[in-house]
Amino acid sequence: MKIKTAWFLVILLLPVGLLLPAAGSAQTVDEIVNKVLAARGGIARIKAVHSERISGTIDFGGGNEGPFLAELERPGKMHIEVTIRGQSLIRSFDGKSTGWIVNPFSGDKGVQPMTAEDISNISDESDFDGPLVDYKEKGNHLELVGKENVNEKPAYRLKLTNKKGETRSYLFDATTFHLIRWEGTRKVGEKEVPWESLFSDYRDVSGLLFAFEIDSDAPGTEQSQKIIAEKIEIDPKIDEARFGKPAAPAGPPAQPAEAAPGSGSNPPPQK
Repeated sequence: MKIKTAWFLVILLLPVGLLLPAAGSAQTVDEIVNKVLAARGGIARIKAVHSERISGTIDFGGGNEGPFLAELERPGKMHIEVTIRGQSLIRSFDGKSTGWIVNPFSGDKGVQPMTAEDISNISDESDFDGPLVDYKEKGNHLELVGKENVNEKPAYRLKLTNKKGETRSYLFDATTFHLIRWEGTRKVGEKEVPWESLFSDYRDVSGLLFAFEIDSDAPGTEQSQKIIAEKIEIDPKIDEARFGKPAAPAGPPAQPAEAAPGSGSNPPPQK
């Protein structure tokens, strides 16, 4: 199995909840959204952030693991690197209309421009506010599906449908309003398969809460992925060149890594 471009983001690791005392039962979508955003640190603090840098490790299983780096800056700029067996997969986007991909495991040589489909999907990946902030203005529709247990804890399930008609579900702890599970689909090869992510190890960083561990898999398969953040920086200075065309990799393309069970392609945005 080839490791193809891996994108998640990381998004993924974005601020998603702060431990708070129970404040009564949320009854409507907007009440839940307001509590979730307050739990993250508050809407004013969220919108005050100009840039983020998240570094850590990503593990696809079978020895396919290595450093992970995500850099984001308003408005919509993004640079992501995943290094496996000494070879780096890179995606960068200028926040406007141009993006680039380096994927030595796909057999492509050099730096490739993002496709129209990549550009169409990039707004989700590069929006580090997440889909709940100003969700109506972004064209997202939210539905409160109900309340259920996740790991023996009550949780609210919100179903999000974006302006392209794509759906995903978010489950928030009914007491803390942490995001504890994300459910959606991801592309594995040419197929869209069900995918879910569990969020844990919440820590405060400059007044915002982040999940420092994200465990993901495709139920019923051996596909899996674990992201562990080691450092999260708020408002770091990022060189503008990081969002432009990356340098071409040195040497020939990497040999496709024979991924052990768990290595997949195109992980989804964890938002």
